[in-house]
Amino acid sequence: MAKTSTTTQGLRAAIERSGYYPALVAEAVEAAVGGEPVRSYLVHQETTFDQNEVRRHVTVLVLTGNRFIVSHTDEQAADSTSATPYATTSTESVKLGRISSIVVSRVVANPESYTPGTLPREIVLTIGWGAVSRIDLEPAACGDPDCEADHGYTGNSTADDLSLRVSEAGDGPETVRQALVFAQALSEATADLH
Repeated sequence: MAKTSTTTQGLRAAIERSGYYPALVAEAVEAAVGGEPVRSYLVHQETTFDQNEVRRHVTVLVLTGNRFIVSHTDEQAADSTSATPYATTSTESVKLGRISSIVVSRVVANPESYTPGTLPREIVLTIGWGAVSRIDLEPAACGDPDCEADHGYTGNSTADDLSLRVSEAGDGPETVRQALVFAQALSEATADLH
């Protein structure tokens, strides 16, 4: 990453603010970004409860001029493969032209008195680029209630590569705002290509 960019410095500061293995996360993100300038980013830390364990993970989304980069870091408790706790970090780099869908679902309180510009209570950002698809099938039927014939199946295939939920209560208003800024920047970058 170029250290002179204000956006790049903001990304590094956001990774450090997350407090989640910042040196490890930053190194993985910097290696994936390389020398490209950062146009927009989102850092999202999430804590989950798995039976009797608390687990944390962080997702970092980065938009450059040519790519969308996803970095995900999970921590693991000691297990049969490691006597000590460990973390797994992965990064994926996607050419902007491969992004096929960007869905932003907004949840707002009191929609009857909504004022434009008010932050949603939460958003779900879903981005698809064809790496993972979900198929929902159900038995097909005809309009005849007495028909006993087998009509096969019908269903939908949905691109579902990344889905990220950000809420004001859990993540704070600034993270919600940053998620909206990132979603808009990604939408604009991919609109230029299609």
